[in-house]
Amino acid sequence: MTTFRDLHKPGDPFILANAWDLGSARMLVALGAQAIATSSAGYAFTRGVPDGGQIGRDEAIAHAAELARAVAVPVSADLEDGYGPAPDACAETVRLSIEAGLAGCCIEDVSPEGTAYGFDASVERMAAAVTAARAAPSDFVFCARADGVLHGLYDLEEAIRRLQAFEAVGADVLYCPVPGGPEALAQITASVSAPVNALAAGPLMAQTRADFGALGAARISLGSSLARATHRIIRDAGQAMFGTGDFSSLGGINGDEVDGYLVSGAG
Repeated sequence: MTTFRDLHKPGDPFILANAWDLGSARMLVALGAQAIATSSAGYAFTRGVPDGGQIGRDEAIAHAAELARAVAVPVSADLEDGYGPAPDACAETVRLSIEAGLAGCCIEDVSPEGTAYGFDASVERMAAAVTAARAAPSDFVFCARADGVLHGLYDLEEAIRRLQAFEAVGADVLYCPVPGGPEALAQITASVSAPVNALAAGPLMAQTRADFGALGAARISLGSSLARATHRIIRDAGQAMFGTGDFSSLGGINGDEVDGYLVSGAG
């Protein structure tokens, strides 16, 4: 049986499809997703709140566990900063994720307030998460994120320094969202030995799966991109309806086709 860990092959990346509810998860699996991840932003939208610290740990893990019960592929959770600055908070977040039946999770090094944790503190936090992951009764894939470039808090050189330190304490997968263009991603993959997650967003959205493979990525996540694309359709249709009375953009795929995806995506 192919495990979640087995899917991570540098140079031959799989697509870790970020879903935000049961329907999107099952549709993505029916369309070919080998694994599902949550999206903190995508789920926040379903709760009617902005992204960033609005959803607590218990709710986020419960949401991920619900997706895991709804599909027959591995599910990994986006768990923001681990829900607390202390290493123990990160470890507890991982332990709760394991108990919830998840295949993995990721934790970032930026707080909900938008500040980067210091280098030493970030490494200690990731080390605590790794220790909790290694204590799991079944295999659990922990992804350590260096999010400072995304938020303009530090540069690519510092991100690589952090990723190398996260690898040294045992992180299974390394991730720097939106590091820049293809050259930046190639620089990251060349600087570490562990599998690297690439985000299909920003300058990297123009890359194909083959391109990501050539750059050394082991997996490609969507983040909130697909959820935001769905909300773009709502916005465009709403502006047309309420602005000019135009309903022509409301055509969608046939309901029977949607039903088929939902059934086959359940596994």
